[in-house]
Amino acid sequence: MTHRNVLIGCTGSVATIKLPLLVEKLRATIPNVAIKVIVTGHADHFFSPADIPPDVPVLHDQDEWDSWRDRGDPVLHIELGKWADLFVVAPLDANSLAKMAGGLCDNLLLCTARAWDFGKPFFFAPAMNTRMWDHPVTGQHVQVLRSWGLREIPCVAKTLMCGDTGQGAMAEVDTIVDKVAACLVAMECRR
Repeated sequence: MTHRNVLIGCTGSVATIKLPLLVEKLRATIPNVAIKVIVTGHADHFFSPADIPPDVPVLHDQDEWDSWRDRGDPVLHIELGKWADLFVVAPLDANSLAKMAGGLCDNLLLCTARAWDFGKPFFFAPAMNTRMWDHPVTGQHVQVLRSWGLREIPCVAKTLMCGDTGQGAMAEVDTIVDKVAACLVAMECRR
């Protein structure tokens, strides 16, 4: 398999605690993969940077501003979109889902999503409390993303970190890895 670049986005869901495992399993499953991670400010709360391999950059909003000084300098959210062969936002919390569906782009992750080349695969794995998942607007937001060609990795029902039981938990890491790997293999077969 050819070298592939995978961009992972993580938002402010407790499911971000699975980021280190997601990185580990993607690297173990996909030969020649390079990974970069974008986290929102709230996602930072749920993992330790020490748990991410040092050769996997973890990018924050400030990196966007620090990388640009003057006209003609690269714009990070554009460069990330050019670099990546595939984008997977896992987890995608209710707040970022609503923003994406509405076209808002007030952080590095959402700017990258807004500038994405829809000729390349974009997966999203929703993760939120059951009450948020069941809210009528959530289905509308998910449908908007699907209508743009984004690929949903559906959430699952289980006992959530808050103790509630129901739909809304992020898909299992193995499921996410399988979807991403299968997509990259299919891309390879089309070459």
